[in-house]
Amino acid sequence: MLDRFDIALLNLVQRDDGRTADSLATEVALSPSAIARRLRRLRADGTIARTIALLAPRFTDRRLRAIVLIQLSEHADLKGKNALEKRLLDSPCVQFCYEIAGPHDILALFDCESMSAFNEAADELLVSSPTVRRYETHFVKREVKFAPFVELSEPAS
Repeated sequence: MLDRFDIALLNLVQRDDGRTADSLATEVALSPSAIARRLRRLRADGTIARTIALLAPRFTDRRLRAIVLIQLSEHADLKGKNALEKRLLDSPCVQFCYEIAGPHDILALFDCESMSAFNEAADELLVSSPTVRRYETHFVKREVKFAPFVELSEPAS
């Protein structure tokens, strides 16, 4: 069970995992060694699933990104759906993929070097799949906000 110190640490390291225990101790009322122990535990028990580096926009702003809404065939079986999801999961150009409710079944964000790379990926992943009934593409013009953080609140006393 997470306590208020764990919650505070998780909220801070989601935004900057490179902070030192000394730096975190200025905002969380624990010693740097206690903070380091807690972070090791949170990584070991899987609470912190992984640490990633987010690239600066100067490396990513010239790439083509597309939000793709996918509708599955009415007769799509579980095996076909699972195969499609695995192909999307394994594709390096798919940044995220969600199963959603509504008129579409899957929402995916594609990140490609160019339009031709996107077309190639869409053909390979979607057009070739008998499970896909149709898909709709929305190209990203500009990133307004990207915040993959989950703000945790302290447990009730």
